[in-house]
This record gives sequence, structure tokens and C-alpha cells, in this order.
Amino acid sequence: MPRSPETIDLLLTRRSAKALTMVEPGPDAGELETILRAGARVPDHGKLAPWRFIIFRGEARAAFGAELARLFASAEPRATEDQITFEAGRFMRAPVVVAVISRMMPGIKIPEWEQTLSVGAVCQNMLVAATALGFGAQWLTEWYAYSEEVNRVLGLGENERVAGYLYFGSESVPKDERPRPDLSEITSEWSPK
Repeated sequence: MPRSPETIDLLLTRRSAKALTMVEPGPDAGELETILRAGARVPDHGKLAPWRFIIFRGEARAAFGAELARLFASAEPRATEDQITFEAGRFMRAPVVVAVISRMMPGIKIPEWEQTLSVGAVCQNMLVAATALGFGAQWLTEWYAYSEEVNRVLGLGENERVAGYLYFGSESVPKDERPRPDLSEITSEWSPK
């Protein structure tokens, strides 16, 4: 197999963009399909595909934001108008948002832990693919990723939960680098005793 220094460079320099600073354009239909296909091309013991995608773009973002604002206001009776307005605009922060849904299949020979790891790999592949296509990308799990009421609005079934909301758009500001762990502090080499 040929070497790909560009891929290694991308993996070593990839950094999440902030959804708050994303602007148009976002991925078009073909680019989004590429991102989703990259997401689905992960290790998947048993070929279960323990994930699915819900796409938010165009007016669907504002409509879902209205649901978030309603649910937030109901859960937080002392919420200010500014807070409720912020919740309504959450999905307007980026041109495209994809909810990655984990759908566990309990009681089979493939451990749920392996299914969960596969879903995490889906999210990471999608972030890398979006970055390779020149877009900013961020994986968020804020309060609405854990809300049973939001899950009902999404139509999630039994054994389904949000693994994350992935935001995609063009970057309007440079990304900040953050400290990374020193490999010597997190790496060891096993040897027989």
C-alpha cells in the first residue's frame, strides 16, 4: 500500500473548530455523503452498524432549535429570555449538524463495549473526513445529548442514544492549538517478567 504523508499530517494536526465561529458554506450534498461514508467505514465487529445518522440543515436547524428552546424553558423555569434564545439558535451555529445515534444491540455475542467503541470511531472518522475536505468540524455533547425529552423529539428507539452532535461548516477564525499529552507519560512497553 502506498504511503500517504498528507494523511499522517492531517491526523497529527487535526483540531476541532468551534461551532460558534462556523459560517457558510457547509458541506454540500456530495461532500456530506463523503463524510457519512467515511463515518460508516470503521471497525465494526459483527458487521452490526450500531449507529445511524440524523441530518439537520436548512430550516430543519431552526425548527429543531425551537424544540430545544421549548424543552429548555420547561426544564429551567428561571431561564432568562437570552438563555432561551441561545438554545433556539444552537443548531444555527453551523450550516450542517449531524446527530450520530448509537444503537446498541444487547444480548448478542458482540459486547456492547465494542459497539460503543465503533460508534466513537464513526464520529472521529467524520471529523477527519470533514477536515480533509476543508471544513471546520466539532463534536459536541451538551445537555440536549442527554435529555430524554430531546431523544423523544428525535424519535430515538429503545437502546438508542446520542453519541454526539457533529457540527460542520467553514471556519471564520484560526483554530487554537491546545496542549497534548506527553507520550512518555501515557505510554509504556510491556515485557515479560
